[in-house]
Amino acid sequence: MEDLPFEQWKSVVETNLNGAFLCTQEAIRLMKAQTPRGGRIITTDRSRRHAPRPHSVAYTATKHAITGLTRSTSLDGRAHDIACQPDRHRQRGDRADRAHAARRACRRTVKVAAEPTIDTAHVGRAVVYMANLPLDTQTCSS
Repeated sequence: MEDLPFEQWKSVVETNLNGAFLCTQEAIRLMKAQTPRGGRIITTDRSRRHAPRPHSVAYTATKHAITGLTRSTSLDGRAHDIACQPDRHRQRGDRADRAHAARRACRRTVKVAAEPTIDTAHVGRAVVYMANLPLDTQTCSS
């Protein structure tokens, strides 16, 4: 962590946290203005925030912040029929498989538990399912 350049830290925060904030803010504006008003915002959240990997302090910190953004958006959006909830599935696919292979290599030198994964098609179906739930069933307490 002590060798992480501040510019790299800022870049990760700008992308992961500020980007999510700006997208959420615009989504709320659109959902409040539409007829009928309201909608669902589904944030993506990787398990790394619960099980950080070595040399991932900026990424992990921003993912923790996304949880706060999601929960606050859920609370603030209720009055406008806007639900916000996390999608916490760990996806499989070419990119995820390469990352998983890199983590396996890292585990050879650092004792880290393996992370379960789920196929991206299942994640897509879960997001569609969550997006179609009645608003009164939406929660963000997890």
